[in-house]
Amino acid sequence: MPFYLFRGRYNTDALRALVDEPQDREKVAGEMIAAMGGKLHHLFFCFGDEDVVALIEAPSDEVMAACALVVGASGTMAGGATTKLMTSQEAMGAMSAAKAGRGAYRPVGG
Repeated sequence: MPFYLFRGRYNTDALRALVDEPQDREKVAGEMIAAMGGKLHHLFFCFGDEDVVALIEAPSDEVMAACALVVGASGTMAGGATTKLMTSQEAMGAMSAAKAGRGAYRPVGG
């Protein structure tokens, strides 16, 4: 199954709710992702531009998009992004395909 990196920022109300009543968001997120056929490998709270990052395995881009839509539609996030990840083996396959297709490309100005 493909892997994805989800990054998110909670809105002020959600942060206030987490401070007022600490909650295990990893458990809740993991249950939702599992219900959609995926697996939450890790959820980390962090400093910086994002409040949380999660490593998720999902059966398809559509399932991952659905998971992100569920979270986004909840109204608790101020923003977020999902990045599709590739294993080293998948990247090497892409490199081999690029090598094979390089001859069909004409660079700018070329």
